[in-house]
Amino acid sequence: MKRSNRLAWIGAIALAAIVLLTLFAAPNNTKINAGSSYNRASDGYGAWYAFMQQQGISIKRWQKPFSDLQPEKSPVTFLQISGYPRDTTVDSQEREWIEKGNTLIILGAGARVTEAEFSTMQKSPQGDIKIDTRRRYQKADSNEVNLGDRFGAVVWEKNYNQGKVIFSTTPYLAANAYQDYLSNFKYLASLVTAKSNTVIVDEYIHGYKDADVRKKESEGNLSSFFAKTPLFPILIQVGILLLVLTWAQNRRFGKPMALDTTVADNSEAYIQALAGVLQKADTTDFVVEMVGKEEQLQLQKALGLGQVLLEPQALVAFWMEKTGKSAAELDAVLKLQSRKKPIGEQELLSWLGKWRSIRLIRNS
Repeated sequence: MKRSNRLAWIGAIALAAIVLLTLFAAPNNTKINAGSSYNRASDGYGAWYAFMQQQGISIKRWQKPFSDLQPEKSPVTFLQISGYPRDTTVDSQEREWIEKGNTLIILGAGARVTEAEFSTMQKSPQGDIKIDTRRRYQKADSNEVNLGDRFGAVVWEKNYNQGKVIFSTTPYLAANAYQDYLSNFKYLASLVTAKSNTVIVDEYIHGYKDADVRKKESEGNLSSFFAKTPLFPILIQVGILLLVLTWAQNRRFGKPMALDTTVADNSEAYIQALAGVLQKADTTDFVVEMVGKEEQLQLQKALGLGQVLLEPQALVAFWMEKTGKSAAELDAVLKLQSRKKPIGEQELLSWLGKWRSIRLIRNS
């Protein structure tokens, strides 16, 4: 296999490795950060968090696992805004915590896509709530639905002993994108303050962790940090590329082939040498004479006029009769070659270009 083909194979393999690693190994923080109260983008909840503080409502961020949420003297409302559709059931640990009188609110619960309009305005005591999703939960009882329409529930709740869980099919109920819809902010505020509980926003699910948690999960060392950043997949890609190049230098991709011997073109070499001599001697009149005669003979042959050079006037007249084209360009090149005087390089190039145009016309 030729060296150029071998390099092409190496490049293709390396590119494929980089693409695959980028798709499967590179971290995607977009979904993780969606719904975070630290996020100021359209899918974040920074504006709503600031709104709650302005209202004088006690609210704080939680940056530890749910299992570390210790029972407090007063009931707690724990708000989770998931960037991924979450199951509409709770596990045993969550249920035990809820049954003690606490409230768990999950924005972004999984539900079926229905025939509902994507953008709707839902009625509530706080005003019209803008909802941008076709997902509706259709298994909730009518007394459990807090917000919904004929296609199903958008927001619903389920009681567990003294506590309850509130689900929402949209994770963007009061996201930054809805700052112009104050009723959305007020509605979510009413959900989290319904029982005058302590309000806690889960930031752990968005990747924010307290120092003791990071240390406990071995995130404080440098190697672990690199393993969870885009630098790690880049290093893997470079390593694979180096392995491929090393392997390619020691193995062939096919049977050995003999190199082709370049055959010298004597005619081309002679023409190049002669052209160099004529250019140095500034004998453009000789070039015009020789090339002009050959071009005229080729033109006469194409027009069926034989191999004897005709007078310019006769050739021009026959050209007009046969082609129906203007004779101005042909007349110009014939007059220039009959001058028998040296011409400049630019004029010579222009003259050759005109002959080329005439050849194109005669061959069309």
